[in-house]
Amino acid sequence: MQSGISTARLYLLRFVYLLTAVVVGIGAWPQVVRHSGNAGDFIGGIAFSIYAAYSLLMLLGVLIPLRMLPLVLLQLLYKLIWTVAIGIPQWRAGHSNTVGGTIKFFAIIVALDLIAIPWPYVFDHYLRAAGRRRVAGANVS
Repeated sequence: MQSGISTARLYLLRFVYLLTAVVVGIGAWPQVVRHSGNAGDFIGGIAFSIYAAYSLLMLLGVLIPLRMLPLVLLQLLYKLIWTVAIGIPQWRAGHSNTVGGTIKFFAIIVALDLIAIPWPYVFDHYLRAAGRRRVAGANVS
């Protein structure tokens, strides 16, 4: 057990990293490898490059799950933001049939993230630690 986190929670977290690495990697790496370098798809190339890097970092999370936890927090936040700000409004407006499927997929991943993330650890190592650093810095003259 690391930092008071159960072995089961660490394995679930490792599963999240591996699942994300595989799913994102399957979508990103073929696009990066086959990308023709068209100027017209410049932003798409950047996005797929970011996803490819993200998939590699997620593999690192399998090995060191607590150190790479900000990646899972990023995943949770960007999926929530996309769902609320873009997905649901597009789905309500009837713009795309695929939006509903993406919303459902993101909801599954968000639920899995919410379960896998060791929230007491996040609170202690990120939120509380940031407050301690700010207070310690304020006391230094």
